[in-house]
Amino acid sequence: MLFIYIVPAKKKKHTILVGKALIKEVNRRIRLARAHWDAHNNKACRRERDRAIALYETLSAEEKERVPQVLRVWLRYRSEKYFGQHRTPPKKP
Repeated sequence: MLFIYIVPAKKKKHTILVGKALIKEVNRRIRLARAHWDAHNNKACRRERDRAIALYETLSAEEKERVPQVLRVWLRYRSEKYFGQHRTPPKKP
């Protein structure tokens, strides 16, 4: 006899990031968005950029200074040129 057990998926625990962990996550998301940008994967780039901006906005002024300038420039200015509100939104699937 064959028994098949259905195991429920593990639930991800959402933790609130603060301090160095939050800065590290912002940096990681910006770098990931840039990697998608370099690979011409605009949908993934837009998604990661939006997530990075959401986290970046939670940082204090002092913490924002700890994000490398190269990443801040890309997040705020260069990516805004291509993914800003003035651009045509992506098509809905």
